[in-house]
Amino acid sequence: MNTKTCIDRRQFITATGTAPLAMHLDTLNSSAASAVPDLIRTENEKPGALDWQLTRVRVDAGDFRSPWIEGYCSRQSVLAGESLDIMASASPARQFRLEIFRLGYYGGRGARKMLELGPFPGPTQSTPLPGEKNLHECRWEPATKLQIPAYWPSGVYLGRMTTIPEAVAEPYWQSYVTFIVRDERPADILFQCSDNTWQAYNRWPDNFSIYTHPKGNQGPWADVSFDRPYGREAQYKSIVNDPLTVGSGEFLPFEFPLAYWLEQHGYDVSYCSNSDMITPDRGLRCNAFLSVGHDEYWDIRQFRSVEMMRDAGVNLLFLSGNSICWVTPMRESSDGRPNRIIFRGGPYGGENEYAKNRERDHGPFPEHGPDEGLLMGARNVEPVNGGGDWICEKPDHWIFEGTGMKKGDSIPGLIGWEYHGQPATEIPGLEVIGGGTAWVGGTRPQQWAATIYPGPKNNFIFNAATIFWSQGLSTPPGHVLPWSHWSRPHGPDERVQRITRNLLDRALGKK
Repeated sequence: MNTKTCIDRRQFITATGTAPLAMHLDTLNSSAASAVPDLIRTENEKPGALDWQLTRVRVDAGDFRSPWIEGYCSRQSVLAGESLDIMASASPARQFRLEIFRLGYYGGRGARKMLELGPFPGPTQSTPLPGEKNLHECRWEPATKLQIPAYWPSGVYLGRMTTIPEAVAEPYWQSYVTFIVRDERPADILFQCSDNTWQAYNRWPDNFSIYTHPKGNQGPWADVSFDRPYGREAQYKSIVNDPLTVGSGEFLPFEFPLAYWLEQHGYDVSYCSNSDMITPDRGLRCNAFLSVGHDEYWDIRQFRSVEMMRDAGVNLLFLSGNSICWVTPMRESSDGRPNRIIFRGGPYGGENEYAKNRERDHGPFPEHGPDEGLLMGARNVEPVNGGGDWICEKPDHWIFEGTGMKKGDSIPGLIGWEYHGQPATEIPGLEVIGGGTAWVGGTRPQQWAATIYPGPKNNFIFNAATIFWSQGLSTPPGHVLPWSHWSRPHGPDERVQRITRNLLDRALGKK
């Protein structure tokens, strides 16, 4: 293997196979790195990459996959110091190189190059036949095992695969693989990526997602596996028409603007996957927990964990929409790796009418979840999709300090494409701080509501009530604004930024 490396000597040692020595050096440095209170600010002072996005992307006729080069990782997340396998397939078979980037601010460039590896053989690996419940579980041979240096900070990482042409007249093709590096240190903020939802909507290889079973698109009929590439998010072609996200799930369109903004301002943030939250341990070491973007699919163990975090005094910020909508049991892969297969097990909602309607219209379901509104402060409502403006209801509330907003002032297009409503007014102290109309199909009204309520230990639970909240914070390199139901957000808005800062300052004891 011919390996090209970055600046750091320890990366060279790891990449060239002297793993024991690399691990010894990393062990000596990891505890010191974990103890640095300014870890994320220091990380973002390092030089960013000028070239990390996909330049040449080709998807097939169905808009579902990029068979010219595609891949996936053996784990959703990995602790620094551990390893994961990276699988790849190319058709026609081609060698490829692999560059690993950590996403962040990095002086406005959006990513830092951590490592370059290869070239590797890129054989054409088989597309799995549909299994029970239309499961597509790839069993590809790995191209490489990536040992994560223990000094790599927690974050969302993209591996950019680029084919190597065999002739001068032949073009190259690119796509991503994605994984999360997590840590166990105390941190101010825990950013939960919504990767269960990325996978639920993933239609790779040819229109096979949780939504595409012949029995219906809302029932418990389909299983999906993390052991397959993320195709182009064709499910969202009417929302984000961006083929340059191939292989990255939903992170770039719906979550990256928040991560970019947090790291730009030096917040102490750590990252995790949905599957990392099936126990409360990680969250209990943080001051604030963030649900981000489109966070629809939760294992019931996640729900119980976040309840425990709230009751222990962790501040919860649902900067998301359509969250905690479906009970999503996780199970192991065919070779025994945990939390690699999911399905729609049943609705959250307890005894609320909309949960009963889902059972009536799409069941029977094997599982039923509690009322998500009693955790989030507001609920999923039907219909749950549309577009509208985010409107201030209580301008004297502390979250609006410094925004200059008055009652009725609106932030254009920030509601969408799915949202929360029906406030849980039975929660003591709950306040509706934003509310208004989402227009379903552009013309049919539905009501949304943003809420906040006090937790039991001087903490709070905030619900922004929209998938699009992050769009008001930043526009990173490679980001394309979404739109929905004839409505769209406008991008960074100083009021969204100030509200978010007020929330985080209160959560972190700065106010």
